[in-house]
Amino acid sequence: MVRVTTTDRRTALRAGAGLAAAGALASGCAPHGAVARPAPADSAPTPSGDRAEPAATPPGDRTPAPTPRLFPQAAAQITHGPRDRPRVALTCHGQGDPELARALLAAAETHGARLTVLAVGSWLDEHPELARRVLDGGHDLGNHTQRHLDVNAMSEAEAEREITDCAQRLRRLTGSIGTWFRPSRAVRASPLVARLARAAGYPHVLSYDVDSLDFTAPGAPAVARKVLGEIRNGSVVSLHLGYADTVAALPAVLEELDRRGLRAVTTTELLS
Repeated sequence: MVRVTTTDRRTALRAGAGLAAAGALASGCAPHGAVARPAPADSAPTPSGDRAEPAATPPGDRTPAPTPRLFPQAAAQITHGPRDRPRVALTCHGQGDPELARALLAAAETHGARLTVLAVGSWLDEHPELARRVLDGGHDLGNHTQRHLDVNAMSEAEAEREITDCAQRLRRLTGSIGTWFRPSRAVRASPLVARLARAAGYPHVLSYDVDSLDFTAPGAPAVARKVLGEIRNGSVVSLHLGYADTVAALPAVLEELDRRGLRAVTTTELLS
């Protein structure tokens, strides 16, 4: 049985300073039509929209971040990794209160786990330091569109702009457009959006096979039960940075994964 105790929740609340106002800032990434309730408490082409702006040089002695890779054995839209290896990828929609984001990253690192963060471009505009925080923690960083709208419902020009604008932010902040693209407000990309993502430099669209439903704010025990009830070798799990329930649930999830012999790795490592 998975237990998320009151102590776990207090720990998460302390880690995310300013938590009382956090949930309202986050937005779930449910399929189109679903309602997201606020929380309670190695080289790829240059994006087509990025031609006018040369690649930024990361500050200091930092080398450029990893770039998208083609995994020949993987599908164009990835829902999971190899089922014959005891690895899983915990992927996070990057948006919401920055303190909750830092708390979730720190909780993962404490347990020796690595995440994949798909960042929203407008979120990076407000919190640019978080791009490097993700990478410096050993996590994957990718593109989750610029404004987190229903990209599948957009015209070709609008959808292209959503993808390339976020890619520009990532490139300016890290020297790379990020390793992955995930469509916003959808589990899978439409054929048009998948084509635009490839043109922007992303060989694959990153989907998932386990949805934590943390954006519905069901409570930390429910998040842990949902993930642990469905996760298996190769699973890609959808989580969110901006919810207190996710921060509170993560230690219990990682402890149970350890007990089962499953290692939480970046999506790049999952497919390598």
